[in-house]
Amino acid sequence: MRPARARRKIVVYDTTLRDGAQGPDVSFSAADKERIARLLDGLEFDYVEGGFPGSNPKDEELFARLAAEPLRHARLAAFGATRRAGGRCEDDANLNALVDSRAPVWTLVGKSDTWQVSTVLQTTNNENLAMVEESVAYGVSKGREVIFDAEHFFDGYARDAEYAVEVCLCAARAGATWVVLCDTNGGSQPEAVRGGVEAVVKALAGSGSVARVGIHTHNDCELAVANSLEGVMAGAGMVQGTINGYGERCGNANLVSVVSNLALKLDLDALPATSVRRFSELSRTVAEIANLALPLQQPFVGHGAFAHKGGQHVAAVLKHKDAYQHIEPGLVGNEARVLVSELSGRGNVLAKAREFGLELDRDDPQTRWLVQHLKELEHQGYAYEAADASFEMLLRRLQPGYAAPWAVADFTTQVRKNGGSVHAEATVKVEVAGTTYHTAASGNGPVNALDAALRKALSPQFPALDGVSLHDYKVRILNGDAGTAATTRVLIESGRGTTRWTTVGCSANIIEASLLALLDSLEFAIIFPTRGEVAPLA
Repeated sequence: MRPARARRKIVVYDTTLRDGAQGPDVSFSAADKERIARLLDGLEFDYVEGGFPGSNPKDEELFARLAAEPLRHARLAAFGATRRAGGRCEDDANLNALVDSRAPVWTLVGKSDTWQVSTVLQTTNNENLAMVEESVAYGVSKGREVIFDAEHFFDGYARDAEYAVEVCLCAARAGATWVVLCDTNGGSQPEAVRGGVEAVVKALAGSGSVARVGIHTHNDCELAVANSLEGVMAGAGMVQGTINGYGERCGNANLVSVVSNLALKLDLDALPATSVRRFSELSRTVAEIANLALPLQQPFVGHGAFAHKGGQHVAAVLKHKDAYQHIEPGLVGNEARVLVSELSGRGNVLAKAREFGLELDRDDPQTRWLVQHLKELEHQGYAYEAADASFEMLLRRLQPGYAAPWAVADFTTQVRKNGGSVHAEATVKVEVAGTTYHTAASGNGPVNALDAALRKALSPQFPALDGVSLHDYKVRILNGDAGTAATTRVLIESGRGTTRWTTVGCSANIIEASLLALLDSLEFAIIFPTRGEVAPLA
């Protein structure tokens, strides 16, 4: 029996901490960067680029931390540029900062486009070649592995192919282990990427160099992932990118999508299957650290990546889970979801109920009524696809024998300005098991005061409310042409520990809409006091 052929290995190089940090609204502290670096290290990324030593104290602190406690698997790279035109490597502050970083890998960026050389560097083509060769050789002389990033390569290759390739050969002759071809402006098409990669692979092989080719793409034409895959298929052995595609302008190649495609579609050896199965956690954790919302439709790992909403699709999925999904969601740590909305049929409701452990009879008149009732509520402004907890409460309240734990008999809120300060107060009357509790509380706004008054009344009777907190509060005006009389939808995200749930309320009165969402949230908390989630990545 012939032995199985080993899968081709693709090296994964992450630059979230440097290139990703250049994205709009992305700002990592040194502690944030260290946490992400160790997450990537734990998932066996091959290289983690820490930043640009010498450019800011934050990166210097990070490299000091990682020197004191090195990464276990990933090789730490420090980013820098080739020496200045007309200067010496020994006197170059940027290169000396790389030395001081103690990082085992240097990633040096240099120009490979004649227009960039003359216009931006304002030097000669020959001097640029000397800058590349001497800078790479300097890093090698210091005992560092040197990766050369050929900046603007594909633009340069289109303008002067011979010179662009010569820059790469120059870096390889000086000892670079990798020559990474960069689509810096993000404007290249896949065909151009393939041609450029193939040319450099051929040139390096013809020169006898042991240096290998990598690919680094940007997303300005929304082709970064496609161009990375095209580069790999053309012979590149390294992919560079960032988690979630964070980066300058339109971002970088999203490594989550790139590696998922390499491993699951192209059957290449990029990262271990156990690491890929944690991609949803990784993506969401990095988004949380960056304080950015992860798009619902983020491929592979978004909450909506395997969500089914149309009734016809759900009916097919109920027959076979693969009817409308391209992979098993668990391969990337995600899960299939059924959404309920005005587009729902009975299949959506049945599937969603099953998620909650409830079995409904498809032909029961109550099921038919529930589907119609759902459509009517959506028409009024409710949106259950974003509020699973409220939909679960809707289903459970229809179950025989279900009794509401409380009833709000009355509530008032008022906001007043006293001097330079604005104060909010709320009072509630809540009936619990035949007893009426009348409480009042203040807050920084009417909803916060209402929340505090409800908790004051209910917490002594329902200890499960201890530790429940509000994490997010969203308001949407549904019919803006109605002005201040418009219908308002309120979404409230609540949590206990690592558990999160979302509820919805809808009314022409924003306070009532908030109260409805709040009551669903609190009732959900006492019905499921121990429901939890998998702990996030450490």
